[in-house]
Amino acid sequence: MTIKKAAVIGAGVMGSGIAAHIANAGIPVYLLDIVPQSVKDNGGDRSVIAKGAIEKMQKTDPAPFMHRKAASLVTPGNIEDDLEKLADVDWIVEAVLENPAIKHDLYAKLEKVRKDGSIVSSNTSTIPLNILLQGQTERFAADFCITHFFNPPRYMRLLEVVKGPKTRQDAFETVSVFCDKVLGKGVVECKDTPGFIANRIGTYFMAVAVNEAMDGGLTVEEADAITGRPMGIPKTGTFGLIDLVGLDLMPLISKSLLATLPADDDYRRIHRDSPMITKMISEGYTGRKGKGGFYRQTKAADGRRTKEAIDLTTGVYRASEKASLASASAKGLKALVETADQGGAYAWRVLSQALSYAADLVPQIAEQITAVDEAMRLGYNWKAGPFEMIDQLGTGWFAEKLKAEGKKVPHMVEVAAGRPFYKVDGAKLLFLTTSGEYAEVKRPDGVLLLTDIKRGSKPVAKNGSASLWDIGDGVLCLEFTSKMNALDQDIMNLIRKAIGIIGDGKSGPYKALVVHNEAPNFSVGANLGLALFAINIGLYPQIEAMIAEGQQTYKALKYAPFPTVSAPSGMALGGGCEILLHSSAVQAHAETYTGLVEVGVGVVPGWGGCKEMVVRHLANKKRPGGPMPALSAAFEAISTAKVAKSAFEAKDMLILKPTDGITFNKDRLLADAKAKALEMAADYTPPTAPEIRLPGPTAKAAFDLAVDGFAQQGKATPYDVVVSKKVGHILSGGNTDITVVMNEDQLLDMEREAFLELTKTTGTINRIEHMLETGKPLRN
Repeated sequence: MTIKKAAVIGAGVMGSGIAAHIANAGIPVYLLDIVPQSVKDNGGDRSVIAKGAIEKMQKTDPAPFMHRKAASLVTPGNIEDDLEKLADVDWIVEAVLENPAIKHDLYAKLEKVRKDGSIVSSNTSTIPLNILLQGQTERFAADFCITHFFNPPRYMRLLEVVKGPKTRQDAFETVSVFCDKVLGKGVVECKDTPGFIANRIGTYFMAVAVNEAMDGGLTVEEADAITGRPMGIPKTGTFGLIDLVGLDLMPLISKSLLATLPADDDYRRIHRDSPMITKMISEGYTGRKGKGGFYRQTKAADGRRTKEAIDLTTGVYRASEKASLASASAKGLKALVETADQGGAYAWRVLSQALSYAADLVPQIAEQITAVDEAMRLGYNWKAGPFEMIDQLGTGWFAEKLKAEGKKVPHMVEVAAGRPFYKVDGAKLLFLTTSGEYAEVKRPDGVLLLTDIKRGSKPVAKNGSASLWDIGDGVLCLEFTSKMNALDQDIMNLIRKAIGIIGDGKSGPYKALVVHNEAPNFSVGANLGLALFAINIGLYPQIEAMIAEGQQTYKALKYAPFPTVSAPSGMALGGGCEILLHSSAVQAHAETYTGLVEVGVGVVPGWGGCKEMVVRHLANKKRPGGPMPALSAAFEAISTAKVAKSAFEAKDMLILKPTDGITFNKDRLLADAKAKALEMAADYTPPTAPEIRLPGPTAKAAFDLAVDGFAQQGKATPYDVVVSKKVGHILSGGNTDITVVMNEDQLLDMEREAFLELTKTTGTINRIEHMLETGKPLRN
């Protein structure tokens, strides 16, 4: 069975978000909710709740929809008038109130209309499957499972799935595979236990972190400085995370867990009601969605905003202060807990309890430790799961320290008996099973990870900023390894080396190149620190040479006799975007955010970005007649530093071609890119150099007029005008004429000249310095 049409019942934040993400994948989906009593009493649109949810999502930021067109795939309705429409639906997701009685009533109605073999799943995070199935038919039980999405459904990768003893295996596999391959989720199978995996451990961790901060006299800033980056947990830390998800949500989760957890579960020991937090919630201090939470923003009479933090002892807000704990700078978990200060002691108190709790839950909540680690990485964005963290401390060290303090050693730590939970055997990654034996970590079919390849091989070539890996079948993979994957001369050198190694793609062992890495971001662009250093000591010939080298390297890649497939994920900005523009094809992760953002740091795209956007927009068959509409679209994208917020939007911007691929599951991206490269290599022919005809001074005048108009309206700063006019000069072709045929090198020369001229101005230097210091563009 394949899922070709879906439905979501419940148009709240989670339900509507699930429907939006199903639509993102191109699947038509019904979104149904109740008919409000006010509509029943007074008349009106009976599907107003679902329609309102769809309208709201189209205005929400971050957007639930990857592209505005996806909203058209969501059909609103209500459960009184439209249930019959579900007769041709393959998968129905229930996302209504966490009340068994309400769910049972809905299930009975669904059972009357759904077709044979259709799958029904609940998005519950609190109610066990066995309770959900009470009073249901055998037919319903066979087609039922739990699919617990994390909020927001588009962006959070974890999907916890639970099947019952009566669930059909083929139904369970169908929905699991669909959520993996089509929706891009990291699917983790859990057992039918309270909170499943991520929320059970995550809730415990947060409760311990809050308790120990209050008991230990730490400030919220100090606690967050320790339970954030030093632990490999998102930089918000504990209190910042609670503010993000909402303080009012925490008591609800606690209540649910306490109602279903075993009597001897350690969460019952550490759970406590905080009068201060109860008071905050009652007064509307529910976090970022309310008046503030543990942190809040206040506005002074002069308009300045000030960040405040609550005093955990008095409950009174004060000016927020940066934590000054030595432990916050510790490198590694063991160094953190061994730092002799208040933060180090706090870190150990939190980790000793939270990691012990997690280590005692296998095999109760999941068959193996790998599921637990995967759930915490994907659901809570931890860099390492609990068992991986214990490995960082050392299982033997962890056990001895617990014994020394008179604490119980968790069962799985005893099973480890001083051995690591994970170890490498040749090219294989092994994990410790509950029986005490090691087994290989198996990847699903269609998953190819560079991490696995690197474990069992040596690079074909390598330097300080990049590596070249053989990923099999005659395909090489270029991996950026510099900080933030910033592009520099070393990367350019390795690109050229890769071109030489692959050669003609036919007579040697290699036939294609993939550009890919597994960092959070593909590349944030050129190394600004190196550029600023060169500017400050006046190395302008070297700057010009750097630009020229990048241009010629990317051009050589574009016209190489073999295909290059770039496989980006996360940010692909500036020079990172330009390598996409010069690739034979792109296989992009759906969550790719790309654009030419150079004007934000006071320069123009200098590695062929302007040139490629001109060529692509002029060649766009959908553009209106004449060159100006095409050039205006390119000018707007570059001069406003527009960034696509998904791979689908990147297609609209022509950064991606219509034939470029989009992969939803990041773990499948490299395999998909490799397959595309091999398909292209079979009969690959490099592109033909384009003939470029540009209007020249008339276009330049039009661009200048537009920029001046934006400045008068306050939409462009004085230096925006300076940089944008340089962009306009390049895109117009300078002193050319529409009858003159230009080549790519002429546009590259104009890019290089404009770039160099701007680096000699104070405005550009100020923008680069500000970006390096703050990470934000300067509006000078």
